[in-house]
Amino acid sequence: MKYTIGLDYGSDSCRAVIIEAQTGKEVASSVKYYKRWVQGKYCDPANNQYRQHPLDYIEALEESVKEALSKSPSGTAEAVVGMSFDTTGSTPALIDKDGQILALRPEFAENPNAMFILWKDHTAIKEAARINEIAKKWPIDYTAYEGGIYSSEWVWAKVAHVLKADKSIVNDAYSWVEHCDWMPALITGKTKPAEIVRGRCAAGHKAMWLKEWDGLPTEDFLVEIAPELKGFREHLFHETYTSDVKVGNLTQEWADRLGLTTDVAVGVGAFDCHMGAVGAEIEPKTFVRVIGTSTCDIMVASYEDMHGKLVPGICGQVDGSVIPGMIGLEAGQSGFGDIYAWFKSVLAWPFEKILKESSLVDEATKAKLIEEALDKMIPELSKEAAKIPTTESSALAIDWMNGRRTPDANQMVKGTITGLNLASSAPLIFKALVEATAFGSKAIVDRFLENGIEIESVIGIGGISLKSPLVMQTLADVLGMPIKVAKSEQACAFGAAMFASVAAGIHPDIKAAQKAMGQGFAFEYKPDMEKHEVYMKIYAKYQKLGQFTEKELFQ
Repeated sequence: MKYTIGLDYGSDSCRAVIIEAQTGKEVASSVKYYKRWVQGKYCDPANNQYRQHPLDYIEALEESVKEALSKSPSGTAEAVVGMSFDTTGSTPALIDKDGQILALRPEFAENPNAMFILWKDHTAIKEAARINEIAKKWPIDYTAYEGGIYSSEWVWAKVAHVLKADKSIVNDAYSWVEHCDWMPALITGKTKPAEIVRGRCAAGHKAMWLKEWDGLPTEDFLVEIAPELKGFREHLFHETYTSDVKVGNLTQEWADRLGLTTDVAVGVGAFDCHMGAVGAEIEPKTFVRVIGTSTCDIMVASYEDMHGKLVPGICGQVDGSVIPGMIGLEAGQSGFGDIYAWFKSVLAWPFEKILKESSLVDEATKAKLIEEALDKMIPELSKEAAKIPTTESSALAIDWMNGRRTPDANQMVKGTITGLNLASSAPLIFKALVEATAFGSKAIVDRFLENGIEIESVIGIGGISLKSPLVMQTLADVLGMPIKVAKSEQACAFGAAMFASVAAGIHPDIKAAQKAMGQGFAFEYKPDMEKHEVYMKIYAKYQKLGQFTEKELFQ
C-alpha cells in the first residue's frame, strides 16, 4: 500500500491527512492551530489587517505531519510517496533575492508588512480601485478573465499596498510568492525566485496571469499601479503549472524534519477551495461550495461550453485551475461563518466582560460558565431559529460584514440589518443572518445561470455543511435545489492528497484519482418548495436593500 499526504492550510489551522492512495481510505489526520495567529498577533481587525507569520506555517507543517504519522500503522512513513498543499488565497508575502520571506529575516521578524497577507486582509482597497481604473483604460483589460473587477483580497493590490505603506521593506523586496507556491518550494529546496514553481490556480485567479498575453501584466501596467512595483515583473514568471505536476522531492533536511523519506514527490500547490472541489468529486455542471469562515464556490466547464464566454463579477475563469484540461470558475462570499461568529461575539460580550469581573462566583466557576455559554450559543440559536416561521415581514439582513467578493467585488460595502422591532429576539436576528448568507449564495448562482453556465447539482463541503442543518436547509430552500454534503470532513486536504497521488505517479490523472479515492456523500438536503416561494419574495427585498445599502450608504 502506498500513501499520500494532503495538507490543508486554512485561516486558523493546518490539517494533515494521510490517505491510502489506491483506495482513498483515511489512515490518520492531525489539526494544528497557528500559535501566533491564535494570540491575535500582527492583526488589526478594526483596520481590516490580517497577517500571518511564516513560522506559524512551518511549525504547523512539522507538528501536524508528525502527529498524523504517530497515529498511523508501523511502516506508514516509509510508504508515503506523495505530498501536496492547498492554502487560503490570495495570501502572498514578499521575498528577497534569495527567496527568503522577509519576515524570516531578523530585521523584519516582527513587521506585519513582511509577513503573509491573509486572504481576508482588506487594507488594499485603494490599490484595487487603482487597478480597476487603469485596467479599463489600458489596451488590454488584464481583469477580463478575473470577472472584470480586481479585488483588494488579491495579490497585486496587497503587494502594492504594503510597499507603499512601508518604505523599510522596499529595498529588500525583490519579488513575491503565494502561500500555496511557497510551501512546495520550501520543502523541495526550490525557493530561489527563478526556481519557484508557480501554480496555475493562484496565478490565473489572483495575479492576472494568462498565457495568451505572455503571462503577467506588463511592467508599464504594474508601475502605473504603484511605482514601487518597478522591476517585479522581471523577477517573477511566465509559465505556470497545474496541480498534477511534480515540483520535486523532499530535501534531506525536510525528510528528516517530517520523519519521511526523500522519495516523497511534492506536487504543485493550489487554493483550498479548488482542491476541495476535487476532493468532493467535482464534475461539469456541479456547483461546489466550500463553506467556512467565508465561502468559495467552484465549477468546471469544458472548453466548448466556455467558448466565447466571460462571466462578469466572479473571481476568474482559468484553464486548468481545478482540473487540468477544463476551465475552472471561482466565486464566493467574503463572509459566511465569520458572520455567525461575529454575532456570537456580540452576544458574548456580557459573559466575557461583566461575568469575568464578577465577585459573586469563584474564578474556576466563572471560566466554566463562560466556556459553556460560548459552546452552546450557536447550537441554541440554531435550534430556536429553526422554530421561527419563514415570513416576508421578518427581519432582513445583508451579508456584507466583510465586504462583497462576488458577484461584483466591492470591499467598501458593509452589512446591514433592518426590519427590527421591540419583539425582535436574538434567534430572530440569527435567522436573518443565516438567510442573508443564503441570499448571497443565490446571487452567485444567478450570475452563473444568467451567463449560460448550467448548474445541475450542488455539493457542500466544510465544517458548516456537516454540522449545521439550519444553515444547509435554509440554503437548499433559498436556492430551490438539493444539496449533497461530502462525507469527508477534510475534503480540501483530501483533494490535495488526490493531486499528490497523480504527482507521485500512482494515478494517471486527477479523474482517475477521484474515482479511486472519492469518499462519496454523507447526506442530502432537499428544498421545501413552499418555503422557496416565500424566500424568493424576501430575496427580492434583499436585492433592493443591497442596492440601497451600496448606493446610498457605503460609496
